Amino acid sequence: MSEMYRTGATRSSTRAGRVRRGPRSPAEARGAVRRVLSEQSRARGTACPPDTLSDALLVASELTTNAMLHGGGITDFDAEVVGQNLYLSVSDREQRRPVALDPVDRHGRRRCSGRGWPIVCRLSRDVVVSDLPAGGKRVTAVIPLFN
Repeated sequence: MSEMYRTGATRSSTRAGRVRRGPRSPAEARGAVRRVLSEQSRARGTACPPDTLSDALLVASELTTNAMLHGGGITDFDAEVVGQNLYLSVSDREQRRPVALDPVDRHGRRRCSGRGWPIVCRLSRDVVVSDLPAGGKRVTAVIPLFN
């Protein structure tokens, strides 16, 4: 990852096209992604395609939900457009890496959950999981905005 995706404590940023550390729920994360993409669309004079916006919102929801349910809570959030890509990063307190679960458990019962990580991986160009120096991890998904 480049220098602009530092780990550790970050502060809120007011720079256009970037949201730092604000969202604490999937709904807030979706709102932050909408704002970042809206600002970039205005600055570039090009709208983000509706399907791409839906993909980005779904990835933001899944990453924040996973951090809340499996990672001990969201410790940091970052959404930034770089070139033709949206970089979404969510940090949490858990060291364990995300895993894809089989849709059926060992007793043959269908699982109600376990679909989020495969969705993130399918909708993202790249996904990087990094350990944080103070513990926990940071998951960064790169979503292509324009084909």
